[in-house]
Amino acid sequence: MSTIIAVETSDIRFPTSEHLDGSDAMNLDPDYSAAYLRIRTDSEDGLEGHGFVFTIGRGNDVEAAAIAALTPYLLGQNAEQLLDNMGATWKSLVYDSQLRWLGPEKGVMHMAIGAVINALWDLKAKRAGLPLWQLLSSMTPEELVELVDFRYLSEALTPAEALQILRQAEPGRAQRQQQLVAEGYPAYTTTPGWLGYSDEKLIRLTKEAVAEGFKQIKLKVGAHLDDDVRRVRLARETAGPNIRIAVDANQRWEVAEAIDWMRQLAPYDIAWIEEPTSPDDVLGHAAISRGVAPIPVATGEHVQNRIVFKQMLQADALQVLQIDAARVAGVNENVAILLLAAKFGVPVCPHAGGVGLCEAVQHLSMFDFIAVSGTKTDRMIEFVDHLHEHFVTPVMVRQGQYWPPTSPGAGNEMLPESLQEYSYPEGPVWAAKSGLQHVG
Repeated sequence: MSTIIAVETSDIRFPTSEHLDGSDAMNLDPDYSAAYLRIRTDSEDGLEGHGFVFTIGRGNDVEAAAIAALTPYLLGQNAEQLLDNMGATWKSLVYDSQLRWLGPEKGVMHMAIGAVINALWDLKAKRAGLPLWQLLSSMTPEELVELVDFRYLSEALTPAEALQILRQAEPGRAQRQQQLVAEGYPAYTTTPGWLGYSDEKLIRLTKEAVAEGFKQIKLKVGAHLDDDVRRVRLARETAGPNIRIAVDANQRWEVAEAIDWMRQLAPYDIAWIEEPTSPDDVLGHAAISRGVAPIPVATGEHVQNRIVFKQMLQADALQVLQIDAARVAGVNENVAILLLAAKFGVPVCPHAGGVGLCEAVQHLSMFDFIAVSGTKTDRMIEFVDHLHEHFVTPVMVRQGQYWPPTSPGAGNEMLPESLQEYSYPEGPVWAAKSGLQHVG
C-alpha cells in the first residue's frame, strides 16, 4: 500500500509570443503555458504522476489554483484505491457539488480535474511499466466501460452499445498493435500556418513540411479575407495538388460569415474548416456544415465536455471530431468521446501542439485505433514542432508519422530543469524579462 504524500503545482510559461508562434485570428500573442501538477507517493519505487492544463499565458495561475483546490482528494489518500478504480475516482472529483457549481462540468475547474485524472493515469501506467496507449489497449471492454460516466449520454450511447463497440474491436487488437509499431500513426502539421508568419516563412515551412513527409498542413485564417486567399493560394502552389490543406478560423466568424468566407477559399481544395464559430454553438456549427459542404467542419479543442460533443454528433454539426488531452476532464472523458465518435461513425483527428499536447494526445489516438474504432483511415494527429525538448519522453514524428512511445507513462512529464527555468514569474527566463536579478 502507498499513500500520496505531496501534490505540487507550478505555473510554467514559455514566451512563444516573441516570435508569434501559435498566433491565430483570435489569439494574437499566446505564451504557451502549462498549469503543472506533480503527485508523489511514499512508495519505494519512487514513481510520480504528472499532469497539466494547457493555457496560453495569463490565467495559468488561476488553473494552478484550481488544481490545488483538489488536493484534499489526493493528499493522504491510498494511491492503490484511487488507481484501481479510475471510474469511481473520476466521479468523486467531478461530483463534488461545491466545485461542480463553478461549471458545471466545464471551464477552469473541469480542466483542473483533467490534470489530476491525467496525472493519476500517468502514475498508473508507470506502475504497469507500459505507455498509456498500451495500458488502455490491454484493458477489457468491461473495464473500459467502467471508466465512462454515461450520465447525460444514454439517449445517444448506452453502456451496452459501448460494450458492443469495444467487443467488436477486441479480436484485432494484437494485429493492429503490430501495425501501429511497424507503420506509425498519420500526422499533419500546423507549423507553417501561424497567422503572424510572413509569406516567405509560410512558403519555406510548407516546403519543409512536404519534404518531411506530411500529407496535410493547416493554415490559420479568419482575420482578413484577402490575406487568407493569398496565403492559401501560396500554400497550394507550394505544396502542389496532392497535399491536403486544412484551415482553422479559431472561432472568429459568425455563421453566415463563415459560409461566405469559405466560398472564397473553396477553390483551393480545402480539407476541412476548423472552429469556424463559437465552440458552444451546436446549431451554428450545423448550419455551417450544411452551408460549406462538401468541405467538412472540424471542431473540438474548445468543446467543454462529452455532452456538447454528443449534441454536435447528433446534429451533424461536425464531420471531423477533435479531442484535446487537456480541455475535458482527462482520459476517462476522452474515452467516452472516442466511443461517441465510434457510435456515430465520425473520424477523430485530435488537437495538439501547445505545451505537451502532442505528447499526451497521441496515446488516445493510438488506443482508439487498437481498441475502439479499429481504423486510421481519414484520421491523423496534429503536430506542431514546438517545445518538445522540455519533456522527458518527447514525441517521435518522422516521415509524417507519429511513432508509438515505448516509455511507461502518459507522456506528461516535463524535465526538472525546464520546470525551474520557465517557472512564472520567478524562473530565470521570466525574471530576466522583468528586469529582476535572478539569484541561484
